[in-house]
Amino acid sequence: MLLTSQPSLVEQAYEAILGEIADGTLAPDTHLIQEVLAARYGVSRQPIQQALLLLKSDGLVQDAGRRGLVVAPLDLQMMRDRYQVRAALDALAARLAAQRCAASPEVAAQTKRQGERIVEAGFEAVAAGAIKAMIAHDVAFHAFIYGASGNPMIGPAAEVHWRFLRRVMGEVLRRSEPPPSIWQQHREILDAIVAGDPEDAEARILSHIHTAAGRLSADMARRANDETEGNARPGNKRRAGRVELGRTGPARRELPRRG
Repeated sequence: MLLTSQPSLVEQAYEAILGEIADGTLAPDTHLIQEVLAARYGVSRQPIQQALLLLKSDGLVQDAGRRGLVVAPLDLQMMRDRYQVRAALDALAARLAAQRCAASPEVAAQTKRQGERIVEAGFEAVAAGAIKAMIAHDVAFHAFIYGASGNPMIGPAAEVHWRFLRRVMGEVLRRSEPPPSIWQQHREILDAIVAGDPEDAEARILSHIHTAAGRLSADMARRANDETEGNARPGNKRRAGRVELGRTGPARRELPRRG
């Protein structure tokens, strides 16, 4: 399958690199070599260069002196800050979506049908242990609520934060068993929206986000502490974190199309 102009090659390159950062293929401190990435995705250097600049502006990659660009380490405070903004946007979206359902039985029925498909897919991803699918369906569920709100400004405002949070979710899901309660919470949020109860929908989505943020924050802090203690043990020399995306890396593959 050949790449097309819609979405652009830059967008496809951005999504491909972000996806591999999120799923751990490109670990923190991995050196990102434009020529290698271009060969890997079957494109020229130009879209890779532009995609890396966008990833840098989003805080997902950073300068490393003469090494060029590397995958940025996770930032605990940034994660907390982004969850605060996301909580406000999701709460507004859930409230507005519930109001629309209360005003129209047809909207409520359509919202229920569409939402249940995403929720079922999320439960299936958890049962299969498919990390990429878990992240994708989680993002899809919240994007669905943004759309159901009827306010076209909410989705774009939340998207920039989801780029970072996808990476955080991937880090945690690779290191701990995902609680099935996440998707039970999603189902309860959907039920409150469909029932046309703005207060309950808002309260449930805020509880869901605060619980998720707390769990992710605790996991990140615990791992950082474990690494610090491990490096401080006598006779344990700290290993350099440098990882190279070498020229003998993964085989070339086509860039994924954006959903």
